[in-house]
Amino acid sequence: MAERIVVDPVTRIEGHLRIEAEIKDGKIADAWSSSTMVRGIEKIVQGRDPRDVWAFVQRTCGVCTTVHALASVRAVEDALDIVIPPNAELVRNIMATALYIHDHVVHFYHLHALDWVDVVNALKADPKATSELAQSISSWPKSSSGYFSDLQKRLTKFVESGQLGIFANGYWGHPQMKLPAEANLMAVAHYLEALEWQKEIVKVHTIFGGKNPHPNYLVGGMACAINEEDPGGLNAERLAYVGQLLQDGKEFVEQVYIPDLLAIASFYKDWGAIGKGFGNYMSYGDFPTNGYRDPSGFKFPPGVILNRDLSQVYDVNHRDNEEIREFINNSWYDYTVGNEESLHPWDGETDINYSGPKPPYKHLDIDKKYSFIKTPRWKGQAMEVGPLSRLLVGYARGNKEIQEEVNAVLSHLDVPVEALFSTLGRTAARGIDAVLAGRWGMDFYDQLLTNIRNGDTRMANMESWDPSKWPAEAKGVGFMEAPRGSLGHWIVIKDGKTANYQQVVPTTWNGSPRDTKGNRSAYESTLIDTPVADPELPLEIIRTIHSFDPCLACSVHLYDEHGKHLARVNNLSSCDV
Repeated sequence: MAERIVVDPVTRIEGHLRIEAEIKDGKIADAWSSSTMVRGIEKIVQGRDPRDVWAFVQRTCGVCTTVHALASVRAVEDALDIVIPPNAELVRNIMATALYIHDHVVHFYHLHALDWVDVVNALKADPKATSELAQSISSWPKSSSGYFSDLQKRLTKFVESGQLGIFANGYWGHPQMKLPAEANLMAVAHYLEALEWQKEIVKVHTIFGGKNPHPNYLVGGMACAINEEDPGGLNAERLAYVGQLLQDGKEFVEQVYIPDLLAIASFYKDWGAIGKGFGNYMSYGDFPTNGYRDPSGFKFPPGVILNRDLSQVYDVNHRDNEEIREFINNSWYDYTVGNEESLHPWDGETDINYSGPKPPYKHLDIDKKYSFIKTPRWKGQAMEVGPLSRLLVGYARGNKEIQEEVNAVLSHLDVPVEALFSTLGRTAARGIDAVLAGRWGMDFYDQLLTNIRNGDTRMANMESWDPSKWPAEAKGVGFMEAPRGSLGHWIVIKDGKTANYQQVVPTTWNGSPRDTKGNRSAYESTLIDTPVADPELPLEIIRTIHSFDPCLACSVHLYDEHGKHLARVNNLSSCDV
């Protein structure tokens, strides 16, 4: 007989996510993903000047920080046919690579690593053996036996006090924890180092964008003037500081993050067969080298892979009315055209007056609407998006740089390509993502310096800022590869104002409820057949869900024009994780 378990809220993510799963014979037989936050930020920007929209939609999330602003300015520039200067494109790319490095490191150590690392078990480690392990996998200087001994003493005080602080409420001692004590101690040390390091890399955003989170962007370019002599501008000193920050980030990824990732993964190779899902992967592509409108110059190529078939990659057309559409048949919204219909984002609706059944607190009524996330589909197909999708599309497209990095990880772990289609593959892909971002960030930085030395200091194109020259109606789409996956913003401009605005974010693709045909999305699909050792401690569910790095705040929430909550949902936990 199947047993229904509830994980609500799923912690160490952004937002409120509820997972319900039926366990039968020690494995998950079925699963449902539900967001219990309310969507609606698109309503706020209707009627506003499209040049200001980025500042509103960037507040969709404080974790994803720059991505919504970048997608938004790209959408407006696409609608109004604005071409930005090369320097602006380079600065945007540099900021995005810095975000990748920051986001992936923070996710690995502070949101995901504790699913694999047993903090309490680290107390049993031999500091000398830990030092030898650390030095065998990396040249990182903080690896002496004294360093790990001091850390272990600090950790012991935490445990003996009964107050684990940031390490409280973990699955310590769970039978699925397989790391030796020395690997656990090394990982805990780097967890704490990453906390210190991550506050540095975000300074790239403050230099180019004035602040972090939510740095400044500009329709037509970037709002940071290059003047190497002016102490108040983007001068030589600040540019040099950016270069140092990028280099430090690159080194942390290569000398700490990747060695830890590979070391930990070597003890969990069985997870290369868990969390597979339906096998459809999509990437919009990003990091343009020849302008946003030329996907052939993207560092991450765009495309779709179906049924894990790497021999064929399909193109993505964000403007085709029949390709990307959103359903709400299992979402707590209403469409004026009927709840069984789907809409392209340019025609999309975000109904904030839904008066149907509210979220339950015992079990989801899975025969009715059960989430505040909409259900997007590409040509009727569910898609997984994220680092794994990006790398698979690049790999299948024949991108040599991506193929080399992916093959190196597969070779190191001695696993086949098929192991990529899994929870382990998803986690490894995020690390490869960070390696590529670190390398590309330095490349973009060098190109920016070369342009400046050659006398090109242009940072914005303001010729199209005169609304009297705009068409009476225009449509645009701004897309990018956020760290969590494919992000798209669609805008309709009429008479100089924003008439409609829709965001389809990575977690909308991955975490949505079933569509009208009953097809599961990525979260639900990848949980099927996952073994669960103890239903009271469902660590296995958390591992797979965390491998996506969920961001529910991007997918669903609602404020009024004064910033007040219009709806608030209280989460009751039958399983506190």
